[in-house]
Order: sequence, then C-alpha cells, then structure tokens
Amino acid sequence: MLTDPIQGVAVPTVAPTAPPTPEFLPEHPFEVVRHMLFGTLTGVQLTIKDLHSKQYAEPNDWSKPISTGRPNEVMAILTKKVRVA
Repeated sequence: MLTDPIQGVAVPTVAPTAPPTPEFLPEHPFEVVRHMLFGTLTGVQLTIKDLHSKQYAEPNDWSKPISTGRPNEVMAILTKKVRVA
C-alpha cells in the first residue's frame, strides 16, 4: 500500500494488467497488395503520374524502374496497404 500525499490515506497498489494477447485483438482492416507495372519507361512513368494525380499513390512509393531483359521494357512495383473492411 502507498500513502496518498494529498489526502493522507492509504491507497492500495494494483499490479498493472497485461496487454491483450494477439488472439483477442480485433482483426486488422488492412491488407497488403502489390502492384506491378510493365511497359516502356515512358509508359510506366506516365502511369505512375496518373495514379498520383488520382491520389492513389505517391511516385516515391514505387520502386525504381527495373529492366525486365526484354527490349524497351521496364517494371515498377508498388506495395500498398489497402482497407478491406
């Protein structure tokens, strides 16, 4: 027991409760989705800008263009959390 310095009375001490265990936590309302763009460098960059103008994703959230090994083709990847509930 502790003594409350303001009221001068004994106050019982209680051990803090443990945080909820994972099985009792509510299901998270987000899901991870991966978007992949394939095309010419210009086509991929224009698509990324278009998605940004629609406020879907920031251009810096996309990977740098990666060569696919095919002539004039690159790939860019975006990993994004989307609301599912």
